[in-house]
Amino acid sequence: MSQEEGKTPVDTPPKQQKEEEQKSSGTYEAGCHCGYIRFSVTLTPALPQYKVLNCNCSACTRFGYLLVYPEASAVTWHNDSRARCSNYRFNTKAKDQMFCKHCGASIGIDFREVHAPKHIYGISVRTFFDVDLDSLTYEKLDGRNMVRPAGDLSGQYWDEEAQRLK
Repeated sequence: MSQEEGKTPVDTPPKQQKEEEQKSSGTYEAGCHCGYIRFSVTLTPALPQYKVLNCNCSACTRFGYLLVYPEASAVTWHNDSRARCSNYRFNTKAKDQMFCKHCGASIGIDFREVHAPKHIYGISVRTFFDVDLDSLTYEKLDGRNMVRPAGDLSGQYWDEEAQRLK
């Protein structure tokens, strides 16, 4: 399986269902554990028909991600919650891993720079309120064996103030 330069399997939303299934949509309230971050997500197709990505790469495993991929226009951040998210970048430094700075809950991934000019989020359904995770349909991805290792960054370090490698 070939990958576009610099993109990992988790950067690309899974192929969704047939067109007729995509006509249905659903809106879901979501947020972190402590309530500091709140948002709503509209998915097409609706969650019962959506294939949620369950990847076993190191990031998805450690952050507990089970991802859906709405466009930014389908995500409504309440009380400026996107700005409230703390962000973590690793490897290519091209995407924000969003989390709550108060309770530590993993929210998802902001793919703004990866898919420009299209703005897509990878939102963890674990943040959705009142969703039975066992009732969802998952697309498993063996990211552990598909993601290329990071390039050799020996002798370089991340300068937090300059937001670049030095």
